[in-house]
Amino acid sequence: MAKIFICKVDDLTAGEMRKFETEIGELLVFNREGEYFVTDDQCTHATASLSEGDYFDDTISCPLHWGEFNIMTGEATAAPCKKPLRTYRVLVEGNEVYIDSELEAEAAMLK
Repeated sequence: MAKIFICKVDDLTAGEMRKFETEIGELLVFNREGEYFVTDDQCTHATASLSEGDYFDDTISCPLHWGEFNIMTGEATAAPCKKPLRTYRVLVEGNEVYIDSELEAEAAMLK
């Protein structure tokens, strides 16, 4: 299994989100009480960085038009967002957070 390094576990406290630059672009990492989730940083409705939005109750809101997404599934949960947000399979090894790059490559081929 190939993987892409995202950040260190210690980079985020519980309940925090942060944008990280990776080899595949800007990704948003969420520490949900010790469980990590990774999504694209860009809103699917308009060009806006979700890292500037609000993170609450497993939801990230877009700072531009207040659309919302579920951080675990990527589902658009509030208008005007309709298209889901891309999520990634997360691997935590020791103090490091990765995503599965084989799944990323597979998703890119489906585009």
